[in-house]
Amino acid sequence: MAHRIQGTAGDLITARLRAQTAELAALEPDVRAGRPDAVHRMRVAARRLRSTLRTHRRHLRGDHTATEDELRRLGRALGPARDAEVLGPRLLAHARELPPGTDRDRVLAELTAWSARETRDARPRVLAALDDERFRRLLATLAALAADPPLNRRAQRPAGPELTRVLRREHRRTAERLAAARHAPAGPALEHALHDARKAAKRARYAGETAGRPARAFTRRMKALQDVLGRHQDAAVARDTLRALSDGGFGYGALYGRQSAELAFARELLPQIWEQAARRPGKLR
Repeated sequence: MAHRIQGTAGDLITARLRAQTAELAALEPDVRAGRPDAVHRMRVAARRLRSTLRTHRRHLRGDHTATEDELRRLGRALGPARDAEVLGPRLLAHARELPPGTDRDRVLAELTAWSARETRDARPRVLAALDDERFRRLLATLAALAADPPLNRRAQRPAGPELTRVLRREHRRTAERLAAARHAPAGPALEHALHDARKAAKRARYAGETAGRPARAFTRRMKALQDVLGRHQDAAVARDTLRALSDGGFGYGALYGRQSAELAFARELLPQIWEQAARRPGKLR
C-alpha cells in the first residue's frame, strides 16, 4: 500500500535538522545539572544529527564531515557517563538476584562502589566537553545549518520518491551488515559484526524518522531490530566488565554466566526479528 508524504525531501531534512539542533542545545542545562536521562538524550540528539548529515549527503552542498566528526566526538565524551547510567544498575539488579551461597553481599557491595566510582569519574569528562570551545562552535555550526540548510537541486525533488530511495539504501546496508555477521566466526568477530549491524539498523531507523508518519511501520521494524542487537551489545559490555572485575569467586562467575546467556538469547531471537524487518520498505508517495 502506498503512503502519502508531503513536500520536498529538503523540507523534511530541514525539519529534522531544526528539531534535533534545538533538542541538543536545549539539553545543555539539564546535562550540566546532572538530571536523569539528560546525557542519554543529548547523545541521541547528536547521533540523530550525525546520521542526518551522513544519510543525506546527496542532498546537501559542501562537505560536512568535520561537523559529523565533532558530533561523534561529543557522543564519545558523553559515552562513559551514559554507560555508567546503564551498566551499573544492570549489574546491581542482577547481583541482588544472586542465590544464597554466592557471597552476594560482598559482590553487591563491590559493584555498588564500582558503579559510584564510574559515575563520579565520568562526570568531569562530560563537563569538560560542554566547557570546550569546540562545543560552542559545534552549536553555532549546527544552528547555521538548521537555519539555512545548504540544500542542492536533488533536495528539491518530491519527498516521497526521494526518501523511498534513502530508506531502501539504508535497509540494504543493514541487510548486508547482518549477512556479514552470519558468516563471521563465533567470538569477537561475530560480536563486532553484530555491533556494526546494530549501528546500521539505527541509521535506518533514523532515516525512517525523518520521513515521518508514512514510514512509521519501517521505523518500528528497524527499532525492533536495533533493540535486539542492542540487547546483545549490552550483554557483551556487561560480560567484559565482569571479566575485568572478577576475583574468581562464584558470585562473579554466576553474573558472568547470566550475561553469556543473554548474549545467546539475543542471537536466538535475532532471526525472528529480522524476518519482519527484512521486508523492503514500501513506496512513499
